[in-house]
Amino acid sequence: MKKNHFEWPIRVYYEDTDAGGIVYYANYLKFLERARTEWLRSLGIEQDSWLDHNRAFVVRHVDLDLRVAARFNAELTVTVTVEQLKRATLVCRQQVLGKDGTVHCEAVVKAACVDKQAVRAVAIPEPILTAMKQAL
Repeated sequence: MKKNHFEWPIRVYYEDTDAGGIVYYANYLKFLERARTEWLRSLGIEQDSWLDHNRAFVVRHVDLDLRVAARFNAELTVTVTVEQLKRATLVCRQQVLGKDGTVHCEAVVKAACVDKQAVRAVAIPEPILTAMKQAL
């Protein structure tokens, strides 16, 4: 893995597709979420343990550009590249790529760290922020 670049493999299952065998647009969001979760895990950040500390990451905004339809049984790679890391927010550029390099989908995802009970933005906990900064 290159610094500030993470890749996660995904295969398109039948359940991910519409009646025509094409990935249903909302499922790209699931693919992106899985890759961000695995990126955090690769940094030693398990989100469930932070939920126990009343901290969570929530998506605030997504710009999603669907370019080329992916189909049933395709092998894809989902990338995560951090574009911006602030005190309480994280902005990632993500792509869903085919084996041949085709860009099926590109997204810019803005996530915020929140206090789970108050549902308001708070500073990213220092251990998480440090791990993220080291990966940049």
